[in-house]
Amino acid sequence: MVEARLRVIYGDTDQMGVVYYANYFRYFEFARSEYFRARGGSYAELERAGTQLPVAEASCQYKAPARYDDLIVVRVDVSELRRASIVFTYELFREGEPRTLLCTGRTLHACVGRDGKPTRLPDAILKLMKPSEPSPGSTPST
Repeated sequence: MVEARLRVIYGDTDQMGVVYYANYFRYFEFARSEYFRARGGSYAELERAGTQLPVAEASCQYKAPARYDDLIVVRVDVSELRRASIVFTYELFREGEPRTLLCTGRTLHACVGRDGKPTRLPDAILKLMKPSEPSPGSTPST
């Protein structure tokens, strides 16, 4: 699991002063990029090697609103790693004590080559993206 932090900018909010619903998917993308970096890779390297990971499915369950200037923590992990696809899961929190759960989400990414056709995930990516294993005695977060 990787945690990425960002601060909500005014342009991310709607007329009611809360983060516009679609921006949570941008936060997911930011966290995925940070996940790659934390594991020693990058999306750019993946694409230079001829592999792309377009989003095939995306979902978000909203729990509480984020607002302008909130510090957001996005927890991201790989929950499924298949031959030609990868699933990321997300939890977004408002930083503070206690942390407030804002939403949970999931994205499914297909692995395609430069020609847009499905292909196997490269071995280097499989190794880099291997899902985290729970620590002994740990409990899954809710």
